[in-house]
Amino acid sequence: MDCPVQDQEITSASDGLNEAEALPVAMPPSPATDWLPILRSLSISEAEVFRVDARARLAGVCFQTELLASGLVSEQQLFRALADYLGLAFVLRPNPNALVMRERHGLAALARRGGARVSLLVDERGQSIVLIAPDRLNIPALTSFVMRYPRVSSRVCVVQPSVLRDAISVRSKKALTRIATEKLFSAAPDMSARIVVNAWQGALLGAATVSLLFATLLAPSVTLLVLHGLFSLAFLACVLLRMAVSLAGGRKAEPRIATIRPAEMPVYSVLIALYKEAEIVPDLLMALGKIVWPRAKLEIKLVCEEDDEETLAALRAQELRPYIEVIEVPAGTPRTKPKALSYALPMTSGAFVALYDAEDRPHPFQLVEAWHAFRSGEERLACVQAPLNISNRRESWISAMFALEYAALFRAVLPWLAQRALVLPLGGTSNHFRRSALEAVGGWDPYNVTEDADLGTRLYRFGYRAGVICNPTQEDAPTDMRTWLPQRTRWFKGWAQTWLVHMRNPLTVLRETGLGSFLIMQVLFAGMVLSALAYGVFWAAALGIGIYWFFGGAFRPTEGVLLLIDIFNIVLGHTAFLVIGWSTLQKTEKSGFWKRVLWTPVYWCLMSIAAWRCVWQLYWKPHHWEKTPHKRHNRSLALVRKAGS
Repeated sequence: MDCPVQDQEITSASDGLNEAEALPVAMPPSPATDWLPILRSLSISEAEVFRVDARARLAGVCFQTELLASGLVSEQQLFRALADYLGLAFVLRPNPNALVMRERHGLAALARRGGARVSLLVDERGQSIVLIAPDRLNIPALTSFVMRYPRVSSRVCVVQPSVLRDAISVRSKKALTRIATEKLFSAAPDMSARIVVNAWQGALLGAATVSLLFATLLAPSVTLLVLHGLFSLAFLACVLLRMAVSLAGGRKAEPRIATIRPAEMPVYSVLIALYKEAEIVPDLLMALGKIVWPRAKLEIKLVCEEDDEETLAALRAQELRPYIEVIEVPAGTPRTKPKALSYALPMTSGAFVALYDAEDRPHPFQLVEAWHAFRSGEERLACVQAPLNISNRRESWISAMFALEYAALFRAVLPWLAQRALVLPLGGTSNHFRRSALEAVGGWDPYNVTEDADLGTRLYRFGYRAGVICNPTQEDAPTDMRTWLPQRTRWFKGWAQTWLVHMRNPLTVLRETGLGSFLIMQVLFAGMVLSALAYGVFWAAALGIGIYWFFGGAFRPTEGVLLLIDIFNIVLGHTAFLVIGWSTLQKTEKSGFWKRVLWTPVYWCLMSIAAWRCVWQLYWKPHHWEKTPHKRHNRSLALVRKAGS
């Protein structure tokens, strides 16, 4: 802590002063030599102490910060020994309800890297106690204070910073929940998906539905032809985008990483939302442990629902490193990933924020590359997206098709958009944000079930830009239809939500984004959903006409036109999809490509089912988050089986 010294006493709670007013004069943190007497009592040698000190100097942090990050001593051991050395009481678990703290001070403490340095508490006898949780301790200054003011010191207790932080987070639940669920809607209701459609959109949608019913009854052939034409336009727009990306080609980019000076590296926050992920907790912790970043400048937040007992139990069973914190989100609606992330964001302190999924295995140098991109880029660069590689593409035909999609998206489409400074719909994971930009646009929308696409669009509307980096994240794709279908339904529903939100004021959006990005929004959000809906219509119409003709029905010109349109769309759509996929696959990934060609019609039929399912959910359950279950990575399972044999 920046310690109490000189002529300033710690003020009690009864004085009515807030925490900031009670905080004593700041002092520089103690060097390693001041810590030696305390660390000797913990059987830590001088050689180990000075090794930690050398790392602290290299990283540009104080000795105490590096000591705790090193794992050489636990936080509880260190602060209990500190209390004994100073002759102060040690509080193991303060009562959150007994803390004397205003809401804004609690939130400020949670957002601070070291938490609250000092806090006031009223004990069961009604007496005020000062809790100190020093994160930049000046030992001689605090020792001098204790000796000089013994009466005041009798009411000073030492507490672990993480324990005091937990107590403050419990006390701040209501405020954090309010921020998570209401911040964006309160600041910019037109940019929130809390309301699915606004007044004019609802009126237009209702009028279109009624008109379609009457047109179908009065002129079914003409209506079917017009609908086919509209669906074909949406379908063709997606095809043209894929063709444009394929024709542009592009050379393979290489990671650009300059000389790393740890002292210059900022604090980096990593957020991972977990829900019903007990099985993959060991894999997750192993992957996070490989991240290359100074541990004294890294904070990892594992964000869980407080009623997800299995995942929380799995995390408690692990020995978590000091830079890893478990954040429990109170149960309540909407129960979505962006709500959990919005709850956790005020409890981070990093200048940059990375987002991963529970099943991710990021490249060890991904944070370093992202930081280099931010450092060398302009201030408007708000986010960089790392590519996602599917590691289980051989496990089933669905995972093989999924891998083909991801290859096209992350190796071709997103780089193509980034190179042209167009709006970038982010992937749901491996996003790296400049924190100031993330907060400036309101963070994640808790009511949007594809918060990534929405946030990418909102950043662009606010004048920010997104880029791509090269070091990938490995993750596993769904391997069966029962897992794949709810996930794809959620994606389609979120894209529809995003389009509806950002088309509430089309002229404003056109002015903010420019014509190019405005058109890209139409294709990537509305176009993708409509083209998936259309694919089912094309097949149904073609089969219906074929069956009608087979059983002797007259083949009229209108039906011939419809059949030609359907065949043209299906063939062209498959061709564009396969060409862009083939062009992005590496040599080792191209074996058995013919199987993907054969599976494409089936896969697209599944996408059409998901799209029609999304239309139903958008009306009945717009904010429902369908959880995608994950299982342990095959390589991890193999190691577990080998160890047990």
